[in-house]
Amino acid sequence: MPDVFMPRLSDTMEEGTIAQWLVAEGATVERGTVIAEIETDKAVMDLEAYDGGVLEKILVQVGETVPIGEKIAIIGDGSGSSGAGANGSAPAAESGGDDDVRGSADEQQTEQETERETGQEAAGEADQEGGAEEKAEEEAGGESGEDESVEDAAPAPSPQGQPPAEPETASDHPLKASPVVRSLARQHNIDLGTVTGTGPGGRIIRADVEGLIAAGPAAAGEPARATSSEKQAPAKPAAAPGAPTVSAAPSTSGAEDVRVPLSRIRKITAARLSEAALVPAFQLTTVLDATKLGELRAEINAHLGDSGVKISVTDLLVRAAAITLRAHPEANAAFDGDAIIRRGHVNVGVAVALDDGLIVPVIKDADQKSVSEISAEAKDLAKRARTGKLMPDEFTGGTFTISNLGMFGIDSFTAVLNPPEAAILAVGATVDEPVVEGGEVVVRARTRLTLTVDHRVLDGAMGAAFLRDLTDLLAKPLRILV
Repeated sequence: MPDVFMPRLSDTMEEGTIAQWLVAEGATVERGTVIAEIETDKAVMDLEAYDGGVLEKILVQVGETVPIGEKIAIIGDGSGSSGAGANGSAPAAESGGDDDVRGSADEQQTEQETERETGQEAAGEADQEGGAEEKAEEEAGGESGEDESVEDAAPAPSPQGQPPAEPETASDHPLKASPVVRSLARQHNIDLGTVTGTGPGGRIIRADVEGLIAAGPAAAGEPARATSSEKQAPAKPAAAPGAPTVSAAPSTSGAEDVRVPLSRIRKITAARLSEAALVPAFQLTTVLDATKLGELRAEINAHLGDSGVKISVTDLLVRAAAITLRAHPEANAAFDGDAIIRRGHVNVGVAVALDDGLIVPVIKDADQKSVSEISAEAKDLAKRARTGKLMPDEFTGGTFTISNLGMFGIDSFTAVLNPPEAAILAVGATVDEPVVEGGEVVVRARTRLTLTVDHRVLDGAMGAAFLRDLTDLLAKPLRILV
């Protein structure tokens, strides 16, 4: 197969970005040669050549994002005639390709054909939904912030004997959205003309519309447009002869707004958070006496000495949560339509902050691992997460998540659920506080824990029982080591 297509590299991947081409045009490659690095939802992965030959043409440049199934390069025999067609999707009839790639390509081809065959209809539909973005910008006018006179803003007179040019309509610039996306927008009364597409070339994808649905009616409202009275306002009268002219004062409001495109991770995070917003959740908060937990950690690290291994509070939390989840299988679960799935494995995710988003590497079978094993694995996952080198199965498959912001001095906070997981634990800072014990005031190290729970999976009493047992285990932490 001479053509190279954007492959599906993870279950959540809908499109990919070319991070780097490792082979130049004209170079000879063998089957299995890594020819490019692809940035997926939350990782950078290698792309191998499916066949040997000569890389005749690179169709998608570094930094460009295309959907699954899009042709990104051509590998031929060096004659330049192999797959010399324009950049496009995988042919639907081609055999021997990856099923995911062919399916996605077929879908994209169908969408393109549908839009071509119904061009005028789609344009009319766009008019009903608010018109093309280009037209909206023209109607809004004055976006550059320059003070233009009415005479400058008026259209130039047309040559004698020629009618004035027709204004652009939505049919001149049809919205880039598939029929599926258009249908979803209509169902929720969303004007696609107000939606900023995050897909290739500004294409409006399903996640864009779903994000507005989750945000509520206000986010899907009409954009501010010039009113008819504003557009038909009469010209200002000319100044009297000899009257002084007044120039518009320069803006002193400071720097202008900057539009920052979403990173790949931020896009998928936004989509996941929109999904989480639809889950009926509740929160439970308790205060942990972390005095003995801190003492145990200090003792373990002193014992490890110069071995290079240092146990963190999060490592102990992961181990404690895994033990408690094993004792409470109802919390190690997920909602699935008409059933609740109780997970057979205890896989604990730990949220890791990145420069451009958030990722949750998962420690698989955490209840089967020692604290030192959890510590080593967690540090390795976090390091590779920050360099974009995680494999998809290393940040998927979690059954419970821990988010610790204590190192930032945050006393307590509420973490957002990580669907389809039923619960997430938010950990605040450990602070020395006065506590009354036996009629005397003593100082204790205390940490606030907040559990966010999917109410479809756990009721209040069930969530409270889990958090109580977890807190008791952390307050008497020697059992964590057993």
